[in-house]
Amino acid sequence: MSAPAASRSPVAVITGADSGIGRATAVRLARQGVDIGITWHSDLKGAEETAEEVRAVGRRAVVTQMDLTRLPAAAGAVDELCDRLGRLDILVNNAGTGTSTPFVDLEPDKVREVIDVDLLGPFLCGQHAARHMIRQGDGGRIVNVTSVHEHQPRVGAAPYCAAKGGLGLLTQVMALELAEYGITVNAVAPGEIATPMTGQEDTDPHTESRPGVPLGRPGDAREVANVIAFLAGEEASYVTGASWAVDGGMLRMGPMAGSHLKSDDWRRP
Repeated sequence: MSAPAASRSPVAVITGADSGIGRATAVRLARQGVDIGITWHSDLKGAEETAEEVRAVGRRAVVTQMDLTRLPAAAGAVDELCDRLGRLDILVNNAGTGTSTPFVDLEPDKVREVIDVDLLGPFLCGQHAARHMIRQGDGGRIVNVTSVHEHQPRVGAAPYCAAKGGLGLLTQVMALELAEYGITVNAVAPGEIATPMTGQEDTDPHTESRPGVPLGRPGDAREVANVIAFLAGEEASYVTGASWAVDGGMLRMGPMAGSHLKSDDWRRP
């Protein structure tokens, strides 16, 4: 990715940046000299707090609402933020949702909602971002936040796993097709991270015990943000089409979990 014109800083759009991984990524990239476009779904206050943190380190921040259940129109937020900030160099598809419902009990409307937010939304946002990057002519970075469930299933999360698995393979196709324009596309696959989505908004993950995770604890959103920032920067210029697990070793535990679980509790969401 070539540097933008000297008069402008690079610009990132981060979806779902009102809290958690999105907020941590916004602040991390801002500290690298990146101006930030922030989208939010229902938490305007959270988005404004993220913007304040970005501005506190001397970068520009703009905020707009994006409801990925309202597609394809919602993806226009990427165009709006690009227009307001003057260009687009980095897209982080972070916004997501999920379920905890047995497969046989799922309603079609809920399945569509999860697929729209977690797969079709990133697909369309990626299209909008790539078109701006191609037009600018100096490359770009797209990072899709998937999940360990891009790679491994979870009971009670059928549409989430389907969407994240699809987003992982979509990432690979995007990487192939956009490489000729100097645009890299990678996935980051978090494990359990202490965020509002996991009910751990104010939790210090270093004080929590997770015996089934090799590192023994949940992750911190900033630990995910550090990997996203690497993939969004110049140091990762030869990395594309990859999925980076940030999971404390969780994905390595398949056989051990199978041999060491002592109850059927895992069968219930």
